[in-house]
Amino acid sequence: MGPHPAVAAIRLAVRRVLHDILNDHDTSRAHPDEQTSPGAHPDRTAERLPSPLVLVACSGGADSMALASALAFEAPRLGIRAGGVTVDHGLQPGSDLRADEVALRLRGLGLDPVESVAVTVGRGGGPEAAARDARYAALDATAERHGAAAILLGHTRDDQAETVLLGLARGSGIRSLSGMAAVSGAGGRYRRPFLHIDRQTARKACMVQSLPVWDDPHNADPAYTRSRLRHEGLPALEKALGKGVVEALARTAQLSRDDADALDAWAAQAEASVRDAAGLLECAKLYALPPAVRRRILRRAAIEAGAPAGSLFARHIEEVDRLITGWRGQGAINLPGKVVAQRQGGRLVIRQG
Repeated sequence: MGPHPAVAAIRLAVRRVLHDILNDHDTSRAHPDEQTSPGAHPDRTAERLPSPLVLVACSGGADSMALASALAFEAPRLGIRAGGVTVDHGLQPGSDLRADEVALRLRGLGLDPVESVAVTVGRGGGPEAAARDARYAALDATAERHGAAAILLGHTRDDQAETVLLGLARGSGIRSLSGMAAVSGAGGRYRRPFLHIDRQTARKACMVQSLPVWDDPHNADPAYTRSRLRHEGLPALEKALGKGVVEALARTAQLSRDDADALDAWAAQAEASVRDAAGLLECAKLYALPPAVRRRILRRAAIEAGAPAGSLFARHIEEVDRLITGWRGQGAINLPGKVVAQRQGGRLVIRQG
Protein backbone atom coordinates (compact mmCIF):
# COMPACT_ATOMS: atom_id res chain seq x y z
CA MET A 1 0.00 0.00 0.00
CA GLY A 2 1.39 3.36 -1.03
CA PRO A 3 1.61 6.54 1.04
CA HIS A 4 -1.39 8.74 1.78
CA PRO A 5 -2.35 10.88 -1.27
CA ALA A 6 -1.28 14.07 0.52
CA VAL A 7 2.13 12.59 1.32
CA ALA A 8 2.48 11.27 -2.23
CA ALA A 9 1.66 14.74 -3.62
CA ILE A 10 4.28 16.58 -1.58
CA ARG A 11 6.93 13.95 -2.27
CA LEU A 12 6.30 14.10 -6.00
CA ALA A 13 6.56 17.90 -5.98
CA VAL A 14 9.88 17.76 -4.12
CA ARG A 15 11.21 14.93 -6.30
CA ARG A 16 10.66 16.99 -9.44
CA VAL A 17 12.49 19.98 -7.99
CA LEU A 18 15.38 17.83 -6.77
CA HIS A 19 15.75 16.36 -10.27
CA ASP A 20 15.99 19.93 -11.62
CA ILE A 21 18.58 20.87 -8.99
CA LEU A 22 20.59 17.74 -9.72
CA ASN A 23 20.57 18.43 -13.46
CA ASP A 24 21.60 22.05 -12.92
CA HIS A 25 24.35 20.99 -10.53
CA ASP A 26 25.77 18.35 -12.87
CA THR A 27 25.71 20.72 -15.84
CA SER A 28 27.44 23.54 -13.98
CA ARG A 29 30.12 21.35 -12.39
CA ALA A 30 30.96 19.04 -15.28
CA HIS A 31 34.15 19.87 -17.18
CA PRO A 32 33.63 21.14 -20.75
CA ASP A 33 35.61 18.24 -22.25
CA GLU A 34 33.48 15.75 -20.30
CA GLN A 35 30.31 17.39 -21.61
CA THR A 36 31.41 17.39 -25.23
CA SER A 37 33.59 14.29 -25.51
CA PRO A 38 31.75 11.71 -27.64
CA GLY A 39 33.12 8.85 -25.57
CA ALA A 40 32.26 10.26 -22.16
CA HIS A 41 29.62 8.39 -20.17
CA PRO A 42 27.23 10.89 -18.47
CA ASP A 43 26.63 8.67 -15.44
CA ARG A 44 30.37 8.38 -14.75
CA THR A 45 30.76 12.13 -15.07
CA ALA A 46 28.01 12.66 -12.50
CA GLU A 47 29.63 10.14 -10.13
CA ARG A 48 32.81 12.19 -9.98
CA LEU A 49 30.94 15.31 -8.88
CA PRO A 50 30.44 15.99 -5.17
CA SER A 51 26.90 15.40 -3.95
CA PRO A 52 24.94 18.69 -3.87
CA LEU A 53 23.49 19.97 -0.61
CA VAL A 54 19.88 21.15 -0.52
CA LEU A 55 18.54 22.99 2.52
CA VAL A 56 14.93 23.44 3.58
CA ALA A 57 13.89 26.69 5.27
CA CYS A 58 11.58 25.60 8.08
CA SER A 59 9.57 27.70 10.51
CA GLY A 60 7.95 24.68 12.13
CA GLY A 61 4.61 25.39 10.48
CA ALA A 62 2.67 22.79 8.53
CA ASP A 63 3.86 23.91 5.08
CA SER A 64 7.57 23.87 5.86
CA MET A 65 7.41 20.75 8.04
CA ALA A 66 5.68 18.88 5.21
CA LEU A 67 8.42 20.14 2.89
CA ALA A 68 11.16 19.04 5.29
CA SER A 69 9.69 15.55 5.58
CA ALA A 70 9.45 15.18 1.81
CA LEU A 71 13.03 16.40 1.35
CA ALA A 72 14.30 13.96 4.00
CA PHE A 73 12.54 11.12 2.18
CA GLU A 74 13.44 11.97 -1.42
CA ALA A 75 16.97 13.40 -1.20
CA PRO A 76 18.82 10.19 -0.21
CA ARG A 77 17.15 8.33 -3.07
CA LEU A 78 18.73 10.76 -5.52
CA GLY A 79 22.13 10.94 -3.86
CA ILE A 80 21.51 14.46 -2.59
CA ARG A 81 22.57 15.70 0.83
CA ALA A 82 19.70 17.33 2.72
CA GLY A 83 19.89 19.85 5.55
CA GLY A 84 17.72 22.48 7.16
CA VAL A 85 17.72 25.99 8.58
CA THR A 86 15.24 27.76 10.83
CA VAL A 87 15.31 31.50 11.43
CA ASP A 88 14.59 33.03 14.83
CA HIS A 89 13.21 36.52 14.16
CA GLY A 90 13.14 37.35 17.87
CA LEU A 91 9.68 38.91 17.57
CA GLN A 92 7.93 36.77 20.19
CA PRO A 93 8.79 35.66 23.72
CA GLY A 94 10.48 32.26 23.68
CA SER A 95 11.22 32.40 19.96
CA ASP A 96 14.76 31.14 20.58
CA LEU A 97 13.49 28.03 22.36
CA ARG A 98 10.97 27.41 19.59
CA ALA A 99 13.70 27.68 16.95
CA ASP A 100 15.77 25.13 18.86
CA GLU A 101 12.75 22.79 18.91
CA VAL A 102 12.34 23.13 15.16
CA ALA A 103 16.03 22.39 14.63
CA LEU A 104 15.66 19.29 16.81
CA ARG A 105 12.72 18.09 14.71
CA LEU A 106 14.69 18.59 11.52
CA ARG A 107 17.54 16.52 12.89
CA GLY A 108 15.00 13.89 13.91
CA LEU A 109 13.99 13.64 10.24
CA GLY A 110 17.60 12.82 9.41
CA LEU A 111 18.57 16.21 7.98
CA ASP A 112 22.18 17.30 8.36
CA PRO A 113 23.48 19.96 8.63
CA VAL A 114 20.78 21.82 10.57
CA GLU A 115 21.13 25.39 11.84
CA SER A 116 19.06 27.76 13.94
CA VAL A 117 19.93 31.34 12.98
CA ALA A 118 18.92 34.39 15.03
CA VAL A 119 18.35 37.69 13.23
CA THR A 120 17.59 41.28 14.16
CA VAL A 121 14.52 42.61 12.37
CA GLY A 122 14.69 46.26 11.39
CA ARG A 123 11.81 48.64 10.71
CA GLY A 124 12.27 49.56 7.08
CA GLY A 125 9.21 49.02 4.88
CA GLY A 126 6.95 47.82 7.69
CA PRO A 127 7.19 44.78 9.99
CA GLU A 128 6.37 42.15 7.39
CA ALA A 129 8.86 43.44 4.83
CA ALA A 130 11.55 43.95 7.47
CA ALA A 131 11.14 40.38 8.77
CA ARG A 132 11.27 39.04 5.21
CA ASP A 133 14.45 40.98 4.42
CA ALA A 134 16.15 39.72 7.59
CA ARG A 135 15.06 36.16 6.90
CA TYR A 136 16.35 36.06 3.33
CA ALA A 137 19.63 37.66 4.35
CA ALA A 138 20.08 34.89 6.93
CA LEU A 139 19.15 32.18 4.41
CA ASP A 140 21.59 33.58 1.85
CA ALA A 141 24.38 33.63 4.42
CA THR A 142 23.62 30.06 5.50
CA ALA A 143 23.61 28.82 1.92
CA GLU A 144 26.97 30.49 1.28
CA ARG A 145 28.45 29.12 4.48
CA HIS A 146 27.53 25.52 3.64
CA GLY A 147 27.91 25.76 -0.13
CA ALA A 148 24.27 24.74 -0.63
CA ALA A 149 23.04 24.27 -4.19
CA ALA A 150 19.52 25.38 -3.28
CA ILE A 151 17.11 26.26 -0.49
CA LEU A 152 13.55 24.93 -0.61
CA LEU A 153 10.73 27.22 0.54
CA GLY A 154 7.29 26.00 1.58
CA HIS A 155 5.09 28.62 -0.12
CA THR A 156 1.83 27.05 -1.26
CA ARG A 157 -0.80 27.86 -3.85
CA ASP A 158 -2.72 29.74 -1.14
CA ASP A 159 0.32 31.92 -0.45
CA GLN A 160 0.56 32.61 -4.17
CA ALA A 161 -3.08 33.71 -4.32
CA GLU A 162 -2.55 36.06 -1.38
CA THR A 163 0.53 37.55 -3.05
CA VAL A 164 -1.41 38.25 -6.25
CA LEU A 165 -4.20 39.99 -4.31
CA LEU A 166 -1.72 42.09 -2.36
CA GLY A 167 -0.12 43.20 -5.63
CA LEU A 168 -3.55 44.01 -7.06
CA ALA A 169 -4.47 46.07 -4.01
CA ARG A 170 -1.28 48.13 -4.36
CA GLY A 171 -2.13 48.94 -7.97
CA SER A 172 1.10 47.30 -9.06
CA GLY A 173 2.03 46.24 -12.55
CA ILE A 174 1.90 42.83 -14.15
CA ARG A 175 5.22 41.75 -12.60
CA SER A 176 3.74 42.12 -9.12
CA LEU A 177 0.64 40.20 -10.19
CA SER A 178 2.87 37.33 -11.29
CA GLY A 179 3.40 36.47 -7.63
CA MET A 180 6.28 34.30 -6.46
CA ALA A 181 8.50 32.51 -8.95
CA ALA A 182 9.08 28.78 -8.67
CA VAL A 183 12.80 29.56 -9.03
CA SER A 184 14.33 32.81 -7.77
CA GLY A 185 17.37 34.30 -6.09
CA ALA A 186 20.97 34.45 -7.21
CA GLY A 187 21.72 31.51 -9.46
CA GLY A 188 18.24 30.06 -8.88
CA ARG A 189 19.03 29.47 -5.20
CA TYR A 190 15.42 29.48 -3.99
CA ARG A 191 13.00 26.77 -5.12
CA ARG A 192 9.29 26.60 -4.29
CA PRO A 193 7.99 23.06 -4.92
CA PHE A 194 4.51 23.66 -3.43
CA LEU A 195 3.18 26.53 -5.57
CA HIS A 196 0.69 24.10 -7.13
CA ILE A 197 -0.24 22.44 -3.82
CA ASP A 198 -2.86 23.87 -1.47
CA ARG A 199 -2.23 24.57 2.19
CA GLN A 200 -4.63 21.86 3.37
CA THR A 201 -2.69 19.16 1.51
CA ALA A 202 0.50 20.14 3.33
CA ARG A 203 -1.28 20.15 6.69
CA LYS A 204 -2.87 16.77 5.95
CA ALA A 205 0.56 15.34 5.07
CA CYS A 206 1.86 16.43 8.47
CA MET A 207 -1.13 14.95 10.27
CA VAL A 208 -0.93 11.49 8.67
CA GLN A 209 2.82 11.37 9.35
CA SER A 210 2.29 12.51 12.97
CA LEU A 211 4.58 15.49 12.41
CA PRO A 212 4.20 18.15 15.12
CA VAL A 213 3.55 21.62 13.70
CA TRP A 214 3.61 25.12 15.16
CA ASP A 215 1.02 27.68 14.14
CA ASP A 216 2.62 31.13 14.25
CA PRO A 217 0.21 33.51 16.07
CA HIS A 218 1.31 36.28 13.70
CA ASN A 219 -0.49 34.38 10.92
CA ALA A 220 -3.78 35.04 12.73
CA ASP A 221 -2.98 38.56 13.94
CA PRO A 222 -5.22 41.14 12.20
CA ALA A 223 -2.46 43.72 12.63
CA TYR A 224 -0.75 42.12 9.64
CA THR A 225 -2.12 42.75 6.15
CA ARG A 226 -1.55 39.22 4.89
CA SER A 227 -3.29 37.79 7.95
CA ARG A 228 -6.38 39.92 7.32
CA LEU A 229 -6.39 38.87 3.70
CA ARG A 230 -6.04 35.20 4.62
CA HIS A 231 -8.78 35.12 7.25
CA GLU A 232 -11.16 37.79 5.98
CA GLY A 233 -10.44 38.79 2.38
CA LEU A 234 -10.13 35.43 0.63
CA PRO A 235 -13.08 33.83 2.48
CA ALA A 236 -15.22 36.83 1.50
CA LEU A 237 -14.18 36.45 -2.15
CA GLU A 238 -14.99 32.74 -2.11
CA LYS A 239 -18.36 33.46 -0.53
CA ALA A 240 -19.16 36.03 -3.22
CA LEU A 241 -17.63 34.26 -6.23
CA GLY A 242 -17.69 30.61 -5.24
CA LYS A 243 -14.94 28.08 -4.77
CA GLY A 244 -11.96 28.11 -7.08
CA VAL A 245 -10.79 31.67 -6.37
CA VAL A 246 -7.42 30.50 -5.03
CA GLU A 247 -6.79 28.27 -8.06
CA ALA A 248 -7.80 31.08 -10.44
CA LEU A 249 -5.49 33.58 -8.76
CA ALA A 250 -2.58 31.14 -8.86
CA ARG A 251 -3.26 30.58 -12.55
CA THR A 252 -3.35 34.35 -13.07
CA ALA A 253 0.09 34.54 -11.45
CA GLN A 254 1.57 32.10 -13.96
CA LEU A 255 -0.04 33.80 -16.96
CA SER A 256 1.12 37.21 -15.71
CA ARG A 257 4.65 35.89 -15.20
CA ASP A 258 4.78 34.60 -18.78
CA ASP A 259 3.62 37.99 -20.10
CA ALA A 260 6.01 39.93 -17.86
CA ASP A 261 8.96 37.77 -18.92
CA ALA A 262 8.14 38.40 -22.58
CA LEU A 263 7.87 42.17 -22.07
CA ASP A 264 11.11 42.24 -20.09
CA ALA A 265 12.89 40.43 -22.92
CA TRP A 266 11.43 42.86 -25.47
CA ALA A 267 12.57 45.85 -23.39
CA ALA A 268 16.07 44.43 -23.01
CA GLN A 269 16.37 44.04 -26.78
CA ALA A 270 14.88 47.46 -27.52
CA GLU A 271 17.02 49.43 -25.08
CA ALA A 272 20.12 49.53 -27.26
CA SER A 273 18.10 50.94 -30.15
CA VAL A 274 16.87 53.97 -28.18
CA ARG A 275 20.30 55.11 -26.95
CA ASP A 276 22.54 57.49 -28.87
CA ALA A 277 26.28 57.09 -29.43
CA ALA A 278 26.97 58.52 -25.95
CA GLY A 279 24.57 56.05 -24.35
CA LEU A 280 21.85 58.61 -23.56
CA LEU A 281 18.19 57.73 -24.02
CA GLU A 282 16.60 59.46 -27.03
CA CYS A 283 13.12 60.75 -26.21
CA ALA A 284 11.72 60.48 -29.73
CA LYS A 285 12.71 56.83 -30.04
CA LEU A 286 11.35 56.06 -26.57
CA TYR A 287 8.05 57.72 -27.51
CA ALA A 288 7.66 55.30 -30.43
CA LEU A 289 7.77 52.24 -28.17
CA PRO A 290 4.68 50.66 -26.58
CA PRO A 291 4.18 52.08 -23.05
CA ALA A 292 4.79 48.73 -21.33
CA VAL A 293 8.16 48.36 -23.07
CA ARG A 294 9.17 52.02 -22.65
CA ARG A 295 8.43 52.04 -18.91
CA ARG A 296 10.49 48.93 -18.38
CA ILE A 297 13.45 50.66 -20.01
CA LEU A 298 12.92 53.71 -17.80
CA ARG A 299 12.71 51.59 -14.67
CA ARG A 300 15.89 49.73 -15.53
CA ALA A 301 17.70 53.01 -16.24
CA ALA A 302 16.59 54.41 -12.87
CA ILE A 303 17.82 51.31 -11.01
CA GLU A 304 21.15 51.42 -12.85
CA ALA A 305 21.49 55.06 -11.74
CA GLY A 306 21.11 54.02 -8.11
CA ALA A 307 17.37 54.02 -7.35
CA PRO A 308 16.53 51.09 -4.99
CA ALA A 309 14.27 48.67 -6.85
CA GLY A 310 12.10 48.07 -3.77
CA SER A 311 11.40 51.80 -3.37
CA LEU A 312 10.74 52.52 -7.05
CA PHE A 313 6.98 52.45 -7.57
CA ALA A 314 4.73 52.77 -10.61
CA ARG A 315 3.97 56.42 -9.81
CA HIS A 316 7.68 57.24 -10.02
CA ILE A 317 8.01 55.68 -13.47
CA GLU A 318 4.80 57.37 -14.64
CA GLU A 319 6.26 60.75 -13.70
CA VAL A 320 9.44 60.01 -15.66
CA ASP A 321 7.35 58.71 -18.55
CA ARG A 322 5.58 62.08 -18.76
CA LEU A 323 8.92 63.63 -19.64
CA ILE A 324 8.62 61.56 -22.82
CA THR A 325 4.89 61.58 -23.58
CA GLY A 326 3.72 64.84 -22.01
CA TRP A 327 6.67 67.19 -22.33
CA ARG A 328 5.68 70.74 -21.35
CA GLY A 329 9.05 72.01 -20.18
CA GLN A 330 8.65 70.54 -16.69
CA GLY A 331 11.61 70.29 -14.38
CA ALA A 332 13.54 67.32 -13.06
CA ILE A 333 11.84 64.36 -11.38
CA ASN A 334 13.25 63.25 -8.02
CA LEU A 335 13.40 59.48 -7.57
CA PRO A 336 14.33 57.30 -4.58
CA GLY A 337 18.05 56.94 -3.90
CA LYS A 338 18.71 60.60 -4.72
CA VAL A 339 18.33 59.85 -8.41
CA VAL A 340 17.16 62.63 -10.73
CA ALA A 341 15.52 62.28 -14.16
CA GLN A 342 15.33 65.24 -16.53
CA ARG A 343 14.95 65.97 -20.21
CA GLN A 344 17.81 67.79 -21.89
CA GLY A 345 17.97 68.55 -25.60
CA GLY A 346 15.78 65.66 -26.67
CA ARG A 347 17.62 63.24 -24.39
CA LEU A 348 16.48 61.73 -21.10
CA VAL A 349 19.19 61.95 -18.46
CA ILE A 350 18.81 59.78 -15.36
CA ARG A 351 21.62 60.08 -12.83
CA GLN A 352 22.53 60.65 -9.23
CA GLY A 353 21.45 64.15 -8.20
